[in-house]
Amino acid sequence: MSLSIHHVTATAVTRGLTTLSLLLQKAKAHAQAAGTDPDAYVQARLYDDMLPLAGQIQRASDAARGAMARLSGGVAPPMADDETTFDQLQDRVERTLAYVQGVPAEAFEGAETREVVFPAGPLTLAFNGLDYLLEFALPNFQFHVVTAYDILRHNGVPLGKRDFLNLGAERVRTA
Repeated sequence: MSLSIHHVTATAVTRGLTTLSLLLQKAKAHAQAAGTDPDAYVQARLYDDMLPLAGQIQRASDAARGAMARLSGGVAPPMADDETTFDQLQDRVERTLAYVQGVPAEAFEGAETREVVFPAGPLTLAFNGLDYLLEFALPNFQFHVVTAYDILRHNGVPLGKRDFLNLGAERVRTA
């Protein structure tokens, strides 16, 4: 069985976006149980010069959409970075998932050798598709997912490694 660029990309970003959705749900439930406003987490950050939770989720969404678009030769739907509530962040994750799941596998034909060139701040980065996926797209996406996890954990949301790994019941076996 060969491993396709579409399968790797779609599977990894779907898993990460699903994890973000579950983390947001747990954070909202925790805040409500504590009698606090879950939207207080939206601007929480780990350090002053880092993006807040909203920014981490926006960048994870951008990275997922960018990877799918660049590797399929398509154009990702634009999303404004204007979320200020948990519900808006959850909606963005859901819209991103819908886009990811809607890109057909056939669009990734030749993706491993497709030239991927894009601006990154003052730089212009250039990769072939496979190197872009493995060296930039997936690490960048995972950075923002794990940073969102870290912000929520740092702010008292009871999360653990199992929450980040988001292993479904189908993966768990009993003795």
